[in-house]
Amino acid sequence: MPDVVLSALAGHLAGFPAGQGDALVFTHDQGEGIPPNRFSEGVWVPAVTRDGPPAGRGFHALRHIFASLLIRHGESVKVVQARVHASASETLDTYSHLWPDSEDRTRLAVDSVLGAHADKLRTAVLQRGKSAGHRLW
Repeated sequence: MPDVVLSALAGHLAGFPAGQGDALVFTHDQGEGIPPNRFSEGVWVPAVTRDGPPAGRGFHALRHIFASLLIRHGESVKVVQARVHASASETLDTYSHLWPDSEDRTRLAVDSVLGAHADKLRTAVLQRGKSAGHRLW
C-alpha cells in the first residue's frame, strides 16, 4: 500500500478506531458495513462533490485515474493489467493511447545500431583508401 494511503488510513483509525478481530474499518453511522451498491452514491459521490471530483464522478473513475497514473509513471501493460483489469488486451483497448509513442525510441534504436555500423564502414573505407594512396574526395 502506498505511504499516502497508509497515512490516511492511520489518520482515519485514530479518529474512528476499528474494533477487535474482524471489525470493519469503514462503516455507516450505525456502525455497520457499507454495502458495495451504496458506496458510490452514499460515500464516493458526496466526497468528490465536496472535495472536487476527478474526471467522472462515479467510483469507477478512481480506477481510471489509478491506471492513468501508473502509465504516466512508466509502468508496463502487465503491471497495469494486474492492478485494474482481467486481461492485458482489455488494458490495451482502454489505455493504449496513454502510453508514450515509441516512434522516437524505435528511430533512435535503429540509428544507434545502424549508425555505429555505418561509422565502422566509413572508417574501414577511409583506412583502405589511405593505405592504397587514393583520395576519397
